[in-house]
Amino acid sequence: MGAVYLADDLRLDGRRTAVKEITLDSYGPAGDPMVDQAREQFHREASVLARLDHPNLPKVSDFFDEPSRDYLVMDYVPGRDLQEILEEARAEGKFLDEGRVRAWAMQIADALGYLHHETPPVLHRDVKPSNIKLTPEGRIKLVDFGLVKVMVGDEDRTVTVLQGRGTAAYTPLEQYGGDAGHTDPRSDIYSFAATLYHLLTGTVPTDAKERFLNPAVLIAPRTLNPEISATMNDALLWGLETHPGGRPDSASDFAAALSHGVGLHNGLRHPSNSWSDAWRQSSSQLRLFAFLFVAAALLTWALL
Repeated sequence: MGAVYLADDLRLDGRRTAVKEITLDSYGPAGDPMVDQAREQFHREASVLARLDHPNLPKVSDFFDEPSRDYLVMDYVPGRDLQEILEEARAEGKFLDEGRVRAWAMQIADALGYLHHETPPVLHRDVKPSNIKLTPEGRIKLVDFGLVKVMVGDEDRTVTVLQGRGTAAYTPLEQYGGDAGHTDPRSDIYSFAATLYHLLTGTVPTDAKERFLNPAVLIAPRTLNPEISATMNDALLWGLETHPGGRPDSASDFAAALSHGVGLHNGLRHPSNSWSDAWRQSSSQLRLFAFLFVAAALLTWALL
């Protein structure tokens, strides 16, 4: 989909940047009129990214183009990505500590909440461990805006910078619909939940397309890692609901669930529990019906 280069800023001595290069064939085949539209969209979206200012996002400082390539210039973020940290833990036969992962998650949620509350909202659409870096100072940075999408009122006019769909294990079902498909902040929440699932279990979640055909194929996080708390387990399953309507509405709702649990007591409801709730309600009604039936039978027998 492109390349990222580490570069020295020739005007500001000592400043290092990351330069993302996007080739025209990333937009579409040569001669396709959509290529020109995609390049125009790239310039619009680069302008939006340049206005972003958040401690958990790299600052975009410039963008420019050459005849066959477009470039995005942003802060170079030192450190390791979470995929590397996860692989290191797995090599040692360990799980990442839940408290540590939750602390990372709060920073990621803050960054996503900031993006989603922009005007218009900005979707990342490729949240995954390798796109999240941990700096030497311990700060999380959500990097790589390669699939960023700026939401506008007319979804048919929206073209993503790249025609990618993200990485399967972290991609919600609605994102497979292409640019005509409806994605919103809940799509990023799915990818966010899938990322946390992977970090805490060492296993990538079953992709959404397979789960659509067989919902039972997703293994509960606590089954893979018994050290995961019930609170975290339920929150992850909530974020991984296949239908967008079943997920948290916002990054802040998801963050609250990760910290305090999912349930009616904090104003949030876990859709996965709806069937069990309905069964409990039905069970109560059945018990009441059975009691009345037995009482009526005993009364009838006594009268006879």
